Amino acid sequence: MNTTGYVYKFIDSPFGKLKLVASEKGLAAILWEKDDPRRVRLGPLKSGSNNKFIKQAENQLKAYFGGKLKKFTVPLDFKGTDFQKSVWTALLTIPFGETRSYGEIAQQIGRPDASRAVGAANGRNPISIITPCHRVLGTNGKLTGFAGGLEAKDQLLKHEGRDPLLGLAGQRVRREENQSRWAMQ
Repeated sequence: MNTTGYVYKFIDSPFGKLKLVASEKGLAAILWEKDDPRRVRLGPLKSGSNNKFIKQAENQLKAYFGGKLKKFTVPLDFKGTDFQKSVWTALLTIPFGETRSYGEIAQQIGRPDASRAVGAANGRNPISIITPCHRVLGTNGKLTGFAGGLEAKDQLLKHEGRDPLLGLAGQRVRREENQSRWAMQ
């Protein structure tokens, strides 16, 4: 842990209060109002709304919720195991408006048999929304666990233009069609 510890600020969102937590290296967490305090453990926190990473995250989240931002650029400071960090890094590659399954993430990180471990790491993602764990669905395309609740997950996906009836298969077909179209240009 860094020498100054972590600072936090609460912000309003369409889902209630979010707690932004940052270190001197970057944004370390976005926690939900009813988040399980054992889900993300960072150590002592103190109020600190002047942290530059908190200010960046707050501005970017406002733009995202306002429909003006699709890709976040605030520096992140993940705390977790190497495996968890590999999963969280993979989540950052899922484009706005697309979804992946736990199995696809397991394949992406080179651990094809680790779908359940990917699910566990996804559940411990400390930086919700910006590290888009909401874009990960069950293999059957169904919404699965989310720290902010399934309704929030569904709303985030709808905000990003995901058709809730499309499921993963439809997403995959649409991705492949787009990739073919781009290759032809």
